[in-house]
Amino acid sequence: MNRPQPLAAAIAWLGDGSGHGCWSSPADLAIPLDDRGLLLADGLFETVLVEAGRAWLLAEHLERWQGSAALLGLPPPPGAATVESLLGAATARSGIGTALGSSGALRLNWSRGSSDRGSGDRSSTSRGIDLAGNDEPRFWLQLSAIEPCFAPLRVIVSPTETRSATSLLSRCKSFAYGASIQARRQARAAGADDALLPSSAGGLCCGTTANLLVWHGGSWITPPLSSGCLPGVMRRRALERGLVAEALIGEQDLHGAGAAWLINSLSCRPISHLGAVPLASSGQQPERFWRQLLLADHPCS
Repeated sequence: MNRPQPLAAAIAWLGDGSGHGCWSSPADLAIPLDDRGLLLADGLFETVLVEAGRAWLLAEHLERWQGSAALLGLPPPPGAATVESLLGAATARSGIGTALGSSGALRLNWSRGSSDRGSGDRSSTSRGIDLAGNDEPRFWLQLSAIEPCFAPLRVIVSPTETRSATSLLSRCKSFAYGASIQARRQARAAGADDALLPSSAGGLCCGTTANLLVWHGGSWITPPLSSGCLPGVMRRRALERGLVAEALIGEQDLHGAGAAWLINSLSCRPISHLGAVPLASSGQQPERFWRQLLLADHPCS
C-alpha cells in the first residue's frame, strides 16, 4: 500500500524590511510582545504559491501588498529583490516547492512593528491603539509544504459575520481575520467546511479565505469589489482575461446556479452543498481553471 509522503518541515525568517534577520523553524522564532501586529492585528500578509522553486504571480501579490500598505498608512514593505532572495534561501534550506509535484505556501508578513522604547515616552500612545509615529516595522516569512486543494466542500451562510462594503480593511489582506474565524467555527458546528460572508451592502461577498465564483447564464460571475470582497489575485486574473464578470450575487442565485466555486492562490474548490441543499455542478474542472490562470503567462522568479 502506498503511503502519503510526509510534508517537509516548514522554515521561517524574521527580520526587517532590508532583509537583515535570521532563519529557524516557525516555532523557534519569537515576535516581541509589543509588536502591533501581535497586539492589534496591525499588519498585512500575502500567501504565494511556490512550485518549481518559483513564487507564482509574485508580482501581483507584491503589487497588492504595496498598495495595501499605502492604503493603511504602513511603511512600504520589502520589494521583489528582497523577497526573491529570501525565497531562494528558503527553498534551498527546506527543499519545499523544488521537486516535481511538490508545492509550498510562502506567507509574507508585514507589521507596523514596535514603538521605539528608547525615546522615554511613557504616554498612552505607547500602550493603546494610537500611532506613536516612531514605530519600527517588522517583516517575517514562512515557507510551508502544502498540496493545492480542489475537493468539493459544503458551506453555510454565516448568521452573524459580514464583510464591510466600506472599510479600508476589506480592501487589504490584513492580519484581522476574526470575523472569518468565527464564521468558520459556525460552519464546523453546522457540519460544513466553510462559510460564505454576506456583504454589509447586501448579497453575498466571499468565503472566509477565498473569492466566490458562480456559474450563471453560461458564464462565471463574482461579487464586485464594492461588496467588500478581497481583491484576490486569482479573481483579478480571471477578470482581466474575460473568464469572469462582476455581478451582485444573492443566496438565491446559488440555488439556481450551474455551479459555485471558492478560489484563492492555493485552491479552487466547488461548493457541493449550501446548508443541506445540494448545488449543481457545471462539469468544468476547477483545477484546470485554476492552472489556466496560473499559466496565462510566465511565473515570476
